[in-house]
Amino acid sequence: MPNRVRVLTVSDSDRVELERRARDRGAPARVAERARIVLLSAEGLSGPQIAERLGCSEPTVVKWRGQYAGAGLAGLEDASRPGGPRSVLTDEAVCEILAATVTPPPESLAAQGITHWSSRRLADWLRRAKGIAVSHDSISRLWRRFCLAPHRVEGFKFSTDPQLDAKVKDVVGLYLAPPDNAVVVCVDEKSQCQALERTQPILPMRPGIPERATHDYARHGVTCLFAALEVATGKVTDACYPRHRHQEFLRFLKKVAAAYPGQQLHVVLDNYATHKHPQVKDWLATNPRITLHFTPTGCSWLNLVECFFSVITRQAIRRGSFTSVRELTAAIGAFIDGWNNHPRPFTWTKHADEILASIRRAKTKTNVLTDH
Repeated sequence: MPNRVRVLTVSDSDRVELERRARDRGAPARVAERARIVLLSAEGLSGPQIAERLGCSEPTVVKWRGQYAGAGLAGLEDASRPGGPRSVLTDEAVCEILAATVTPPPESLAAQGITHWSSRRLADWLRRAKGIAVSHDSISRLWRRFCLAPHRVEGFKFSTDPQLDAKVKDVVGLYLAPPDNAVVVCVDEKSQCQALERTQPILPMRPGIPERATHDYARHGVTCLFAALEVATGKVTDACYPRHRHQEFLRFLKKVAAAYPGQQLHVVLDNYATHKHPQVKDWLATNPRITLHFTPTGCSWLNLVECFFSVITRQAIRRGSFTSVRELTAAIGAFIDGWNNHPRPFTWTKHADEILASIRRAKTKTNVLTDH
């Protein structure tokens, strides 16, 4: 006769706390694991079932189930451990560690392909090169204390457009003080929208477990999303084409013009070559009610339609599974139809002078860093 599963009894207050621990992404993994063991035990799962679901050993399940049964939440805490007092680094050692941290690894390490420090590598180098005995844990604590993160890297880009100031003032002026009796739209293409089909079904979210999808997928082609965001209302005019040449751009520009018949149109867009093609210029010459305003080179963040692209990518494209380009295009169209039923404009708040001053400050700081 099989053994009966021992079901833990968990009070409502304990359940709330355990669910909080299981969801807390900032907590140590061991804390979340213990909470999930207790919660699954309360649901009636056996030890082997819990171990298989959480990827831990059965003895671990038995231990923490017993700890909770005997002492409640207090039983899930780490027991105090014996050990000597923590060593204290001298001010000189701290200065050496920080100076080494903000300096690229020496040539001997660079020759091995090392691009940045890890706490263990720095501890080893300090011991050998400087005679400083320090643990990698101590280095990690110092990095957290002084907000240093050698493993992280962020990108930056400064526009080299000689007309930077004029273009920023022109575009921001349209956002903050649009012309009377005119419509301002922001236009761009989101190229390479891939129809990716996950090779296995997407697993739904559960308490303590986020939605899960396989890393591998099948490719079924790409499409290019053209979008025109009306700045005042947030309404979007869209089209999907298989390519993004000047022919497709001109076709889309005509669609935007037809959406606003007889109105003055001010179109904000980037410096992509198709936007300046001779055929586009010829068509604009016969449609003087449409005026193009180009953002500075390398300043796509100045185009408000990028905000919409971010939204549709996060909410409709990235986490989807599409068996064909047609299915992807239909999903994009359905999302935009729903968006246009209740459009939400993106509000630009910063003045051009503030933006340009911020750029100048960033350039000055960068020059100081590169000079040293």
